[in-house]
Amino acid sequence: MKLVITSLFAVTLSAASLSAGAATMRTDLLGEPAQPASAERRIVTALAGRTIDITGGTKWVNVNHGEVIRFVSNGREFTWYFDGVSQPRPFDMAEIAPAGFVDHGVKVYVGLGDDANLG
Repeated sequence: MKLVITSLFAVTLSAASLSAGAATMRTDLLGEPAQPASAERRIVTALAGRTIDITGGTKWVNVNHGEVIRFVSNGREFTWYFDGVSQPRPFDMAEIAPAGFVDHGVKVYVGLGDDANLG
């Protein structure tokens, strides 16, 4: 009986730590806001490579790993540096956008960038 309780406790603790880790690390895996945190980062994040306008009809956007993108919607904007872990699936822009930036679902597809090592 003691073994069963100990095992159940270990499984519950493992599941809780995985859930907490996923909740706190998710945005970090997608990239980071393009605001220089140090002198070396200024070179990479100073200029967005392109601007994407998000309208009411925008359902998805395509970006590449390593890109710095400026997103604009209804007079608001934010810039994102897509330097996170490769994303095999699209994610919702609301995960990285400031609160209230989009009022509908916009999927972000991150492709392999020029910095991809394929071989």
